[in-house]
Amino acid sequence: LTNICNKTLDSYNESNAAMNLVLFEDAVKHVCRIGRIISNASGHCLSVGVGGSGKRSLARLAAFSLGYGLKTITINQTYGLTDLKEDLQKFYKDAGVKNLGTLFLFTDSQITNERFLVYINDLLASGNIPDLYQQEEKDEIINECTKAAKESGLVPEPEIVWEFFMTRIRKNLHVCLCFSPVGEAFRSRALKFPALINSTVIDWFQPW
Repeated sequence: LTNICNKTLDSYNESNAAMNLVLFEDAVKHVCRIGRIISNASGHCLSVGVGGSGKRSLARLAAFSLGYGLKTITINQTYGLTDLKEDLQKFYKDAGVKNLGTLFLFTDSQITNERFLVYINDLLASGNIPDLYQQEEKDEIINECTKAAKESGLVPEPEIVWEFFMTRIRKNLHVCLCFSPVGEAFRSRALKFPALINSTVIDWFQPW
């Protein structure tokens, strides 16, 4: 298993920014655990560990081993809710319209606005984020998915095609949250946004 993980890491490093990882037994277990979680429909992972414990790197390796595209957001001084919505729309297009396996890697250091977690909570709970799309954008997605829905034997009516799109989202789009247990933020966020716990499988990087 360690040999397979090392070969996968070598392949990853050939086509991406190199990760210099030592895959000792615990690291291999985490790669397997994350991979197992995100290979399921609606499978989302909550990796909990202090900074520098390898949460993001091992999630990247797990996603690569499954052939998933890896998506992240780039935080800057002006990044706000509108930017997050636009990024999520791109991720939804890959997973729902293009039918691609996708991992969205999101860390607690990227929460510059607590309202980001309203969208993340809805994404984890059902995949359906109520105000993500305007009606015109929704119609465009329905048009793009109609052919695939018909090929799946569905009646090409707007509501049915939209549900087909959402089914693909739940199957293809996975979230890996990388949170630190240090301080009060993790506890208070878990209370305010229950899907962070209820709709994820937790991978502890240290004993709790």
